[in-house]
Amino acid sequence: MKKTAMMLLVVALLAAACGGDDAAETTTTAAPATTQAPAPEPAPAAADLLDTVIARGELHCGVNETLPGFGYKDSAGTFTGFDVELCRALAAAILGDADAVRYEALTAAARFEAVNSGLIDVLSRNTTWTQSRDTDLGLDFGPTTYYDGQQLMAKGADDFSSMSQLEEIEGAVVCTNAGTTTEKNISETTAAMGINITLSTFEDFNVVLENFKSGACDVVTTDGSGLVSRKASEGSGGEDWVIFPAVPISKEPLGPGWIQNQSRFGDVVTWTVFAMLIAEEKGITSANVDDMMNVDGEVSRLLGATEDELQTKMGLPADAFYQVIKQVGNYAEIYDRHLTPLGLERGLNALYTDGGLLYPPPAR
Repeated sequence: MKKTAMMLLVVALLAAACGGDDAAETTTTAAPATTQAPAPEPAPAAADLLDTVIARGELHCGVNETLPGFGYKDSAGTFTGFDVELCRALAAAILGDADAVRYEALTAAARFEAVNSGLIDVLSRNTTWTQSRDTDLGLDFGPTTYYDGQQLMAKGADDFSSMSQLEEIEGAVVCTNAGTTTEKNISETTAAMGINITLSTFEDFNVVLENFKSGACDVVTTDGSGLVSRKASEGSGGEDWVIFPAVPISKEPLGPGWIQNQSRFGDVVTWTVFAMLIAEEKGITSANVDDMMNVDGEVSRLLGATEDELQTKMGLPADAFYQVIKQVGNYAEIYDRHLTPLGLERGLNALYTDGGLLYPPPAR
């Protein structure tokens, strides 16, 4: 009995000890939780620009209104020109209606803010693709639609014919647009050659021309195509105006630009340009497009005539590029409507098959 009692006492003590440990564990007070600030909300994603244009039912396009041949507003208030036609082509591709465009006339100085602020969807205004604009200014660029170069224009200077004679502008007052690559190009070129000039800039090129005609400027400088346009539109008054040097002082690849990181919209701009080039390459025009739908597999895909078309994968109607050609035309048609009458030969802006730089990738 004593042994039994002793054993029961030991078991009781052990059980009590074990129970005490459990109690200690269950009554331990946890450290107070640290209060944390809520995780910041992620920045809202930028609205998809292609979807925005489709929902709006109208393309907002920034253009020039003072450069005949490229971007010009006539006396009736109608915008016309080579760059304006790209706006119409994009509207035809996205919305099926080349006239579904709201044009925004922009100066050279105001054009980039118009893109970044969302005032316009696309800039089609004789704008040069440069490294700083592709980075610091936050733009993306499509294919070059016009290869150009900077030249100068003076009065009665028939001997200005080559780069070696640029020294003859020593001491001249040279006028150009403010906020352009032109301004920097002429400054750097003359500095490198040791030529002293007085550079005067104006936001509006109409003002530049008025100063040139009045004699306040000895020389004006801008893209060669712009000088040809102004000389041609001046009529007999521009007969004594001489454009030089024969070899431009810069490279000016001109083309459309839009806000960065809008790849779907960018694909549409890019392939709208390529569609117009492929159409020229294949001999497809606004007049014969209905008869050319199935000349080969590439054309059938591009015009939406087969099930393996790719336009719907881009968020466009299958016949998007058919509408571009039917309503606006191929690249050559646009060029001949607006630039050939100015005396601007195709040159670098010919298809690669004709010795130019225009080389569209395949539509497949």
